[in-house]
Amino acid sequence: MKIAVKTIEGKDAGEITLDDAIFGVDVNTDVLHKMVNYQLDKRRGGNHKAKERHEVSGTGKKPFRQKGTGSARRGDNKRNIDRGGGVVHGPRVRSHATDLPKGVRKVAMKSVLSAKAKDGKLIIIDDAKAKDHKTKAMAANLNKLGVASAVIVAGKEIDVNFARATANIPLVDVLPSQGANVYDILRRDTLVMTKDAVADLTEKLKG
Repeated sequence: MKIAVKTIEGKDAGEITLDDAIFGVDVNTDVLHKMVNYQLDKRRGGNHKAKERHEVSGTGKKPFRQKGTGSARRGDNKRNIDRGGGVVHGPRVRSHATDLPKGVRKVAMKSVLSAKAKDGKLIIIDDAKAKDHKTKAMAANLNKLGVASAVIVAGKEIDVNFARATANIPLVDVLPSQGANVYDILRRDTLVMTKDAVADLTEKLKG
């Protein structure tokens, strides 16, 4: 599959051949769904916590005798039905991460790259570098590319000026090749990749 290469200013810069085994596979929506759930589960903090009966501050002394008071029997004042008492089966600190085989994750990445290519939402640029950190000039360049909502995969390392210039542009995310992921690509309309990023991901997904 051949696709045109653009500069960040929107000018022609030749073309590149994309590997059909990476950018031309059948889109598996079921695997994409599993991958998004996998990523979102992994991002959850899991630091929610409610005190249970044994963790509530208070004495364990029986508040009054078992019989003869006219009140219901009570062992202490830390029961779940008492004000300030413990919570039954409350949330505990834990990991919400789920497992997904590495092979399935690779299929998901290939599927999302292929989906963007088939929909015409994939743009290849020669590099992601900026002469300065000015947002106005970068926004103008992205408009020339026809980009309003995009994730830009900039290669192994992100140029400092490029990162600063795009930081305040809404709906535009910049990631290194190592950080490219299914969820962030799906949540933006367009996928912009440098030639280096294409080479990095192709090598990673073929291995």
